[in-house]
Amino acid sequence: MKTTTSTSIPELKILTAEAWNDYELLDSGNGARLERFGGITLVRPEAEAIWQPALHEKAWKAAQAVFRPGQEENGGHWETSKPLPERWQIQRGGLKFWLQPGGSKQVGIFPEQAPQWDWIEAQVQAARRPIRVLNLFGYTGIASLAAARAGAQVTHLDASRKVMTWAHENQQLSGLPDTSIRWMLEDALKFVQREARRGSRYDGLILDPPKFGRGPQGEVWEFYKLLPSLLAACQQVISAEPRFVVLTAYAVKASALTLQAAMEDMMSDKHGSVEAGETALREQARGRLLSLALFARWAATD
Repeated sequence: MKTTTSTSIPELKILTAEAWNDYELLDSGNGARLERFGGITLVRPEAEAIWQPALHEKAWKAAQAVFRPGQEENGGHWETSKPLPERWQIQRGGLKFWLQPGGSKQVGIFPEQAPQWDWIEAQVQAARRPIRVLNLFGYTGIASLAAARAGAQVTHLDASRKVMTWAHENQQLSGLPDTSIRWMLEDALKFVQREARRGSRYDGLILDPPKFGRGPQGEVWEFYKLLPSLLAACQQVISAEPRFVVLTAYAVKASALTLQAAMEDMMSDKHGSVEAGETALREQARGRLLSLALFARWAATD
């Protein structure tokens, strides 16, 4: 059955990331979250945490570092109360990756994406054939690692040389062969448009576009302005028998329903189904769900 646009009220899905050995959302509240990454405990700002923390203040004060936002949207600095390593590694399910605090609150991983990594890996394995996967805005590459480990030939694209190097180091740390991932330092829209002209095709697409960004040559990315053009270009590089497409959005005014409609439109001539919703972290202190991103994803129906 080809992908159809839903005329009934869609049932939105909540993808919940549970704690694992090297990561926990310990508590949240008062516009912040208390997290453990391996043996390091950090406090990071979180606008979604509008409730009161569950743990006593001393648990928060025991964190090794707190990120203090600056006047710029993504700027700020880390304030340490105990020595903090320049970088350290954690793992999940055999994949290993480096963490490193820098000039923003990000440390190299979005733990709420763990259910998506598992889903991507399952989609690649379900294909039972070699497939090509394109990961746009790939950051430090955890989704690329998951797809590559499952047997896909991955093209990983990002506009930042720093995070591209970081992602390659994560590949090496995880023991994956160099040939499993092709690295592209490119503007996402320009690359996909060029791939379409070349006749390149992919069986899986991973899209995690930021609200705003710049390409390696100063190209400006704006989510609302350019996402329709990117999805139209992606439609041209999807293979005749694709396996999956996943789209994630952070810090935008769109809704999961918006992403679902865009995905249904993009995949309307393919046989598959679309689901959409929110990704959330489960807090350990009180079991609350901290919603952090929206998603829509399409999977082939065999």
